[in-house]
Parts: sequence; structure tokens; C-alpha cells
Amino acid sequence: MNPENPTWPGQPPNPALPGQPPNPAWPGQSPNPVWPGQSPNPAWPGQSPNPGWPGQSPNPAWPGQPTNPAWPSPPTNPAWPGQPSDPAWPCQPPNPVWPGQPNQPAPPTWPGQPGQPGAPGWPGPVPQTGPYGIPEPPKPLTVPFEMTLPNGVYNKMLITINGEVKPNAELITIDIKKDNDIALHINPRFNDYGQKIIVRNSLIGGRWGPEERACPSFPFIPGKPFELKILCLDSAFKVAVNKSHLLEYKHRILELNKIKTLRIYNDLTLKSVDVETLP
Repeated sequence: MNPENPTWPGQPPNPALPGQPPNPAWPGQSPNPVWPGQSPNPAWPGQSPNPGWPGQSPNPAWPGQPTNPAWPSPPTNPAWPGQPSDPAWPCQPPNPVWPGQPNQPAPPTWPGQPGQPGAPGWPGPVPQTGPYGIPEPPKPLTVPFEMTLPNGVYNKMLITINGEVKPNAELITIDIKKDNDIALHINPRFNDYGQKIIVRNSLIGGRWGPEERACPSFPFIPGKPFELKILCLDSAFKVAVNKSHLLEYKHRILELNKIKTLRIYNDLTLKSVDVETLP
């Protein structure tokens, strides 16, 4: 007997293995085959539908890390270890000060200096007598030199002149004056017709009187310093040079309180001029 669709004896029209469903599959397999014990969406064993590292959350991160990955537990504002949010040196207070200093730091000063920042100086009081605390040497006076004698000349008035003769000096002139008159004119001359001489005279009313020239010595030396003193007494001027008495000149103008000008000029460098009253 040969029907149109021949089969094995006892086989249904669509032949299959004995006990097999119409759509063959592995034994115990569902219509959509998967591995044994596997969910419909295959993944690694024990894995969630969104695959990741074993035991990892849906958003993968380092083990023990929060959802938004960052360095392990860093502070919001990174700083030195143990430092507060406003960075400073380790163990430093928020407002750094010198050791032993109050919270409001005082302006720094030199060691041993007074606490007056407006008046700085070296340790200990140093008088400010010039740049860097060093006294300035006295400056030479300008020649010709002129000084006013407010009270005129008087008894026991002493004028001290310190200077130096120029190397090629020809003459030195010292005048003590009353207006346009000259009460005492002292004129050392280094070459007066081949002689060294000290001329003294007075100019009164525009006319010179008789000269006085006699002198025991000529103490002025070119290029050397000298000290000249003029002592006014009631009757005369006395002159000493280098601590030795030299000459005396009798007053020709008797109104001593009107003799108010001292003038020094010609070939010398002038160092100082002092006026004092002897006891």
C-alpha cells in the first residue's frame, strides 16, 4: 500500500522522533533554545541584564566606589594632608604670625630696635648726624668770606680764624670794618719787593693811614695750615698766630660798637671762623 505521502509504519504524516514535539529541539529545551538554567536574554552566569564585572552595579566603577567615580574619598578642595579648606602650611593657624606674637602682627623691626616703625635705626639709639649715621666733615668756607658782628667789637671779644695758605700764595687779607671804613687791615705779603712782611693799617674816610710793618716773625708758610686769633681790648687789637703772640695794633676808630663786619679774602683756604667772649 503506497499512499501519496509514504511514512514509516505507524508514523504520523510529519515524521518526528518518538515523544518529540512538532518543532524538534534538544531534550527539555523551550521553543527558543538557551543554555540550561539560562534566562531568555543570555548573559554570563549570575549576570544582570546589563552585563558588567561580577558584582558590579549598572554604572561600573572601582570596587567600593560611589556612583560618580572620583579619587578615594578626596576633600572637595584638595590640600596638603591634614590641611583645612583654606590651604596653609601644616599645623599653621589661619592667620600666621611670628612665634609669641599677638593675633594682630606688629610691623617688623630690626632686632633690638625700638617699637616705633616710623623711626628706624640700628640696634640701640644712634644719633642721625649725617648719611648712615656718620658725622660729616666740616666743609671749607667760601673765600671771599664775610661775617656780621651784630654788637660790634668790645672788650675781651676773641675772633679765631683757621685756614690754610695756598701753595703759590702772594698775600692774605683780613679786614674788620665800620661801614666803608676799615678799623683793622691785616695784610701778610709773601713777596713785597723780595721780602715777607705783615702790613697793618686803617682806612678812614677813604684814606689810608700810616702803615705798620715791624714784626718779630712771619709765621705763614705756603701750603701749610694756620690759626690766627684777634683779641679786642678797650685800647687795641692783639694778634697771635699758631698760639704765639705776634703784634698789637692801637685803635684808630674809637666807636667800637659800630665796627660790625669781618671780611677775609685772597690766597687762603678757610676752614672755620669763631667768635667768643673771654671770661
